[in-house]
Amino acid sequence: MTWSPTFAAVQWKFLRKADGHTMKAANLFDVSGLVTIVTGGASGIGYGCAEAMVDNGALVTLIDLDREGLNQAVVRLTPRGIVAGELADVTDIEGLFRAFDAVAAWHGRIDVVFANAGISAGPSFLGTNGTRNPNTAFENIPADLWDRVLAVNLTSLLRTLQLAAKHMRPRRSGRIIVTSSVSASKTETYVAAAYVPAKAGVAHLVRQAALELARDNVQVNAIAPETNIGGGRLRDASTQAFFARLCPMGRIGFPDDIQGAALFLSSPASSFITGAEIVIDGGVLLGHTGETSPSLD
Repeated sequence: MTWSPTFAAVQWKFLRKADGHTMKAANLFDVSGLVTIVTGGASGIGYGCAEAMVDNGALVTLIDLDREGLNQAVVRLTPRGIVAGELADVTDIEGLFRAFDAVAAWHGRIDVVFANAGISAGPSFLGTNGTRNPNTAFENIPADLWDRVLAVNLTSLLRTLQLAAKHMRPRRSGRIIVTSSVSASKTETYVAAAYVPAKAGVAHLVRQAALELARDNVQVNAIAPETNIGGGRLRDASTQAFFARLCPMGRIGFPDDIQGAALFLSSPASSFITGAEIVIDGGVLLGHTGETSPSLD
């Protein structure tokens, strides 16, 4: 059977030629009416992505295992658009399946999935005070911590990608945006060892999925942040200040910093991009200049 481009792809090609207004930002970044799922959407980066989509007219469902946080997030966002919440743990494939099917039953399709859910593995072998902690040494990584981090950060991503593909491939249309990390491409001094290979797996799984799904016009891309606040130790002001000193831009990242990329990767502006990773780290991967960071105030 000879492959031919999807109707959506052909339509976009001719719209660009025939309609002079398609190059306006309002058209390029239009996500209105897109049925969107955000895993881990009750807080942090997931909530930031959901907020950006809701504020621009998408129909958003948050999936999270934190019942109270999920309810609060839905309440906050509801005055701004169409929002729903589904209680599910991404490591529970049956619960995740039910959540996806509920969204598809409600809206008739799924257009965009933010595969964002993940957890920290805690501190690494070196503390922010410059001393080594024997309890977090490589040889002392607890087996249950390793298994949990891989289950949440990598295996659950595979299941999320599979469910998204199940809904998107038959329609030959869809966007999947994965939260990766700069830890996927470098060693870490202050981030626990279990987190690093999990995110490296995430980065390569994104590329592998993108390759296979491209022919069905399902685009898979990643956002790779540095130390964005989603909870845990980065809520502490002194920890924020420490990591800000390691960043060339002199501050840490916040969920707000992700929102532009979230809109871009969900919209027609990225119609010919798949398997890519957008690094949002304030220059951390470029190296540490050794300068003292400006005040965060």
